[in-house]
Amino acid sequence: MQKKPGKFQGPNKSQNQNPKFKQTKSPSQNPTPSKGNQEMSTRQYTVKESSELLPFLIEKLSSLGRNSVKAILARGQVAVNGKAVTAYNYPLQPEQTVTINKDKIVEDIPLAGMSILHEDEDVIVIQKDAGLLSIATNTKENEITAYRQLTAHVRNHDPKARIFVVHRLDRDTSGVMMFAKNEKAQQHLQNTWQESVKERTYVALVEGMVKKPEGTISSWLKEHTKSLKMFSTPYPNDGQHAVTHYKTLQANRSFSLLEVNLETGRKNQIRVHMQDIGHPVVGDKKYGSKTKEIDRLGLHARVLAFLHPTTGQLLRFETHIPKVFLNPFKELPAKK
Repeated sequence: MQKKPGKFQGPNKSQNQNPKFKQTKSPSQNPTPSKGNQEMSTRQYTVKESSELLPFLIEKLSSLGRNSVKAILARGQVAVNGKAVTAYNYPLQPEQTVTINKDKIVEDIPLAGMSILHEDEDVIVIQKDAGLLSIATNTKENEITAYRQLTAHVRNHDPKARIFVVHRLDRDTSGVMMFAKNEKAQQHLQNTWQESVKERTYVALVEGMVKKPEGTISSWLKEHTKSLKMFSTPYPNDGQHAVTHYKTLQANRSFSLLEVNLETGRKNQIRVHMQDIGHPVVGDKKYGSKTKEIDRLGLHARVLAFLHPTTGQLLRFETHIPKVFLNPFKELPAKK
């Protein structure tokens, strides 16, 4: 399972609980089964001389026929130095360790544009890169998404497993988001979102120097029927109420780096509100940006804290501010 650095405050036991194979302290030679336990779950051997994997296994598993040994290989039950191997002619070198497990070894599927920060029986928390869709739209049905990759990930361990959408991040927004692993957890989180989510903090790189060091933006958001752009309506109670709090972390004449906390979670809320105050998010051409300072959207979901839908325990995940967001504030070297 791929992971990125990120501060996690929660139970350690909820990290990946699916070891690729079980290791034992058996000696390097053929193990001697104990009485009453003729079939050991794991056998481990140290390679003494160069050979191919299949002949090596046939020699060590002399009580089994050739076809049975091939089947064990095909099912992914053999690992060399901890990595599952299925090739009959895999070359073995002295001092390598060959482990045979009675259970199928499950290798985690590589993830593209994302990493798993936390996983338990009810939720999966990821860090998504900018450019990766959270879930497919009607026009992007064949595109790689976080949802599709996580579905493959959980079904790699359980063919009947499913992933359920709880919330989304815009394609060009990076950061922390979560999915549910069962419908009960999804419904609980969605129905109690305002109570369950204790913190949603973003960092936004915006154009221009924001004059007020901190403030609150409140408006009613609607979606344009044709352009599908969100906008703040001038009429109270017309649309969805949206409240955004911000404070300035760094600023110069051209850019401001803001810490943004959401009181509500509406579609494109931060992007619309930044445009409303005259400081669009960098790279956000859709909502008024004129610059491409960092070659991506200047929005990152830095912190997500929520009450676990089953245990009620507070889980908090914090990631680093993308380094590229800090580039506009670096001092230029003095000219010699």
